[in-house]
Amino acid sequence: MLETKDLTIRFGGHVAVDHVSCRFEPGTLTAIVGPNGAGKTTYFNLISGQLRASEGSVHLNGADITNEATPQRTHRGIGRAFQLTQLFPNLSVLENVRLAVQSRRREGLNLWSVWSDHRNTLERAHLLVDRVRLADRADAPAASLPHGDQRKLEVAMLMALEPSVYMFDEPTAGMSVDDVPVVLDLIRTLKQQRNKTILLVEHKMDVVRELADRIIVLHNGQLVADGEPEAVIASPVVQQAYLGTSTVEEPA
Repeated sequence: MLETKDLTIRFGGHVAVDHVSCRFEPGTLTAIVGPNGAGKTTYFNLISGQLRASEGSVHLNGADITNEATPQRTHRGIGRAFQLTQLFPNLSVLENVRLAVQSRRREGLNLWSVWSDHRNTLERAHLLVDRVRLADRADAPAASLPHGDQRKLEVAMLMALEPSVYMFDEPTAGMSVDDVPVVLDLIRTLKQQRNKTILLVEHKMDVVRELADRIIVLHNGQLVADGEPEAVIASPVVQQAYLGTSTVEEPA
């Protein structure tokens, strides 16, 4: 289980995430929504380790990981998609995925082994490339892929790490209409694995309605709503944030 307790970060006098306490259970897809500047991506960065908290803590399966760097959190099972720096632009699609599989299995450089010894690793890489519909681009350099294919490659690399927590930040942003269903289908498949926790930052409410078991709403860095999708979407704070409905703001 992933949990944040009073998680807070300040940039000068600005509180970007303000004492957010939340638990995320395996087998659940939680959508994190809110207007631009609400703190959604910053909250993601605090969980995955890109940013250090000013206050509060992050826990995974009972362990306090607040002071651990991103690589340590990744090895513990927190996997975040769409960090473009993780792509090796001059390597092929297949080689990128193979390196991610090796990282998960911690197969380092072994002078006594040869390529054929890593047959299982290569088979796993081929399987993942096929699952994200990139088999016909397997030998192409990552840098040559269009944006949508690069994002699919990043999903394959994330799946190769076999995390217990999947974090997707705007997974369909900038994708063509043909690519969007591929990524959403992958997320649906991951959701069927009841031992996985999935967090999704998404602006498209139709995607949220379809995929989410639960929605939390951030507004001005604060957690202002948390519950089942239909109830949260109908709540005044969400109506105001997304539809511009004039409502009396409820106390935090």
